[in-house]
Amino acid sequence: MMFPGQSSEDSPGQRKIGRGKIEIKRIENTTNRQVTFCKRRNGLLKKAYELSVLCDAEIALIVFSSRGRLYEYANHRSRSTRVGLISVKATIERYKKACSDSSTGSVAEINAQYYQQEASKLRAQIGNLLNANRQMLGENVSAMCMKDMRNTENKLETSLKKIRCKKNELLFAEIEYMQKREMELHNSNQFLRAKIAQNERSCQQDMNLMPGGGGGANYDIGQPQPSQPPAQPYENRNYFQTNALQPNHSYPRQDQMALQLV
Repeated sequence: MMFPGQSSEDSPGQRKIGRGKIEIKRIENTTNRQVTFCKRRNGLLKKAYELSVLCDAEIALIVFSSRGRLYEYANHRSRSTRVGLISVKATIERYKKACSDSSTGSVAEINAQYYQQEASKLRAQIGNLLNANRQMLGENVSAMCMKDMRNTENKLETSLKKIRCKKNELLFAEIEYMQKREMELHNSNQFLRAKIAQNERSCQQDMNLMPGGGGGANYDIGQPQPSQPPAQPYENRNYFQTNALQPNHSYPRQDQMALQLV
């Protein structure tokens, strides 16, 4: 049988690989046979992986070495387990079912039946998870046995311990943050008090340096100043008497309301 790219001069048991010609027959040397097996096995697994990724094909590969060692590859993830383990058995079961039903239905019908079975399994798993969730919430506990109740109780206690531990961590972190914030505010308060005291001292010095500041007169900001004594009458010729402008309700004599001129 001639393959594309094979010359008529090549013998049936030979093909051209790389630079030279390799005769396809059993390798007598044990070491060379083992090395060739490892290389060809890795290449075969790589090709199977590339085919499964590129073409979205379900592939199962089983190889036994001359010493009886098993090597397998599969890209089908079993949906019956929560972890999603890669299983060759699922592909083999699908192959057996396809072979047994090949006479009764087409490939499309076989695939439809397979996906229907997978969908029913998934629905059963969803129902089990919903039931377990309700039991965790304290619902539908009448149908639980003593063993299931103990398992649920242990799970809830473990969850409570984890939640409380996380809650304590958050509380400690919040307390530490508030303590740091308190220290920052305290430092800011001390700084502002120092600035206020410095400004008061500067104002006091400025008042002392002003002409007529009274030398050592005490002047505090924010303290009520004593009332000033009434000014002495001016020594001018004409002046208005201050108390003459204020109302006098006694009215003992009319001449007290007159303005006095000196």
